[in-house]
Amino acid sequence: MAHTVLVYSTATCPYCIRLKQFLAENNIAYENFDVGADRAKADEMVKKSGQLGVPVIEIDGRIIVGFDRPKIQQALGLS
Repeated sequence: MAHTVLVYSTATCPYCIRLKQFLAENNIAYENFDVGADRAKADEMVKKSGQLGVPVIEIDGRIIVGFDRPKIQQALGLS
């Protein structure tokens, strides 16, 4: 099953980089938004998550704040 995955990140955030590496290693397609460069996407991220920190990941409508590997694996159906 293909998942809809949105990543809200910044270019310099180490957890954002790890998150994107994790998704790539697991062949998970995602759309990335650099909230440091895109104010509208930053506002969208805050509305969805209530958080200013990154990364914020949305998987099939479910919001996960931070690189929380167990929650991300569960949401993607990875063991």
